Amino acid sequence: MENRDIARILFEISEYLDMEDIPFKPRAYGKAAEVIRELEESVGEIYKKAGIKGLTDIPGVGASIAEKIEEIIRTGKLKYYEELKKDTPVKLDELTRVEGLGPKKIKRLHEKLGIKNLDDLEKAANEHKIRDLEDFGVKTEENILDGITFLRQHGTRIILGDAIPFAETLKDRLEKLPGASKVTIAGSYRRRKETIGDLDILVVSGSKSSAKIMDFFVNQQEVDRILAHGPTKSSVRLRNGIDVDLRIVPGESYGAALAYFTGSKAHNVHMREIAQQMGMKLNEYSLVKGNRVVAGKSEQEIYKALGLSYVEPEMREDLGEIELAKRSRLPKLIEYGSLDGDLQTQSDWTDGRDSIEALAKAAMKSGLKYIAITDHTKRLAMTNGLDEKRLKSQMAEIDKLNKKFKGKIKILKGSECDILKDGTLDMPDNTLRNLDVVGVSVHSFFNMPRKDQTARIVRAINNPNADILFHPTGRLVNKRKAYDVDMDEIISVAKKTGTVLEINAFPERSDLADEYIRKCVEAGVRMSIDSDAHSVNHFGYLDLGVAQARRGWATKNDIINAWPLDKCLGFLKNG
Repeated sequence: MENRDIARILFEISEYLDMEDIPFKPRAYGKAAEVIRELEESVGEIYKKAGIKGLTDIPGVGASIAEKIEEIIRTGKLKYYEELKKDTPVKLDELTRVEGLGPKKIKRLHEKLGIKNLDDLEKAANEHKIRDLEDFGVKTEENILDGITFLRQHGTRIILGDAIPFAETLKDRLEKLPGASKVTIAGSYRRRKETIGDLDILVVSGSKSSAKIMDFFVNQQEVDRILAHGPTKSSVRLRNGIDVDLRIVPGESYGAALAYFTGSKAHNVHMREIAQQMGMKLNEYSLVKGNRVVAGKSEQEIYKALGLSYVEPEMREDLGEIELAKRSRLPKLIEYGSLDGDLQTQSDWTDGRDSIEALAKAAMKSGLKYIAITDHTKRLAMTNGLDEKRLKSQMAEIDKLNKKFKGKIKILKGSECDILKDGTLDMPDNTLRNLDVVGVSVHSFFNMPRKDQTARIVRAINNPNADILFHPTGRLVNKRKAYDVDMDEIISVAKKTGTVLEINAFPERSDLADEYIRKCVEAGVRMSIDSDAHSVNHFGYLDLGVAQARRGWATKNDIINAWPLDKCLGFLKNG
């Protein structure tokens, strides 16, 4: 059992218990699930080394939950979980993905209308049965239908941040096999798309080793079904629903195969057209002219033979990158690991899990030189948002910690200040102007008309203290579409006001989308890449934000927290 599988079971238990309105227990299981999902070390390995004592040493895991984790590890299932599912036979994993549906509402839908799954929900909404239920209404019914439509269109793909752990585990295993000289994951995964539909893995190996490699691949513990099993290509479906293709290629074809299977399709078609214009033919095996192989071992030699500069995988979408490559005018994309700071983190003063000191230490371990503590403001009561008095107390604590760290890392005083419905901010200007970093963000009234939502945000970023617009479109990948807002207008105003737009690296957000990042780059609007960390384990998300920035053609000059601290602070409005 992988950590994520154990976390999923514990999280679903928390939701089943929440449906029954049982106090305290849902939060306990939910917290344990969050911790386990983000652990770097395998829970199975922890148990193997230290038994149930090792499990109870995991933060948030008490004796009762530890016993249940032990049962999952030893048997692959949990009796308590199966009993809960039997008592309340609804597909929580389906229904909770609909925006606005929590366990309690799902329980009411089940009790009143017998709804068990997404199909039942869609049928009831189309028949207008939901609108008459208490606490639902016509608008809620319409929103449910919109949410179902969104899930049908986008919900079959997996978020990149969720795919990376199991994808890299597969890669690591294959790299250790005799005869596997090179292993690369291609496709949309290599292009760092926000979501992926499947995995394409290439292995360079000789014919003598291919059979053993393929046998190993199709017999891994995560495999649910073998779709194909051959000497050079095999396909499997994993238990998490993802299809994985493995291809074995000879070294002389590796570059051609990697380019072909990385894509995108549009980029590849354009490349083949250039080859044809030059009297050559490009396919997954090589670039040839007549009977002579011109290139194939590496992608770089293929691009060079076609008269192009090498195009980074994240840019390969046929959006003008090939034209730039012809003229050697490709941007030098921001590099992974190049951020000096993180300008959005949440501590246990509000809805974060860890103390400011713990966040600072984790940031240092991740190679960062500065972080901003940006806890929520009082409007978000559910997060225990800060009022002016508590914010001032937090600022005093940050001063003490900065003295303690003696320049090893700089903790900036910040806020994630809520944008109210009319565009004013949830904190007075005389408080905000004393902060190093003020992020502003929308957390309510997502369904306002486009004109009103745009005007609301424009008013907020015109505030002389608003430095950064956090998660600018409010989307949750695979779950909630962006609110209706004129991003061209927002970008235009941000240019005039000097407001930074955030690239939120939290996997479920990836907000800004790459299309808007390109527009910011073109307009000269600066951006920040932030983890939105709610835990010491979340700083690893920053490279997902870098990937998103690279897909938007951003350079280091476009990203303010890739700059030294003095330069970064000097760019901000209060700098």
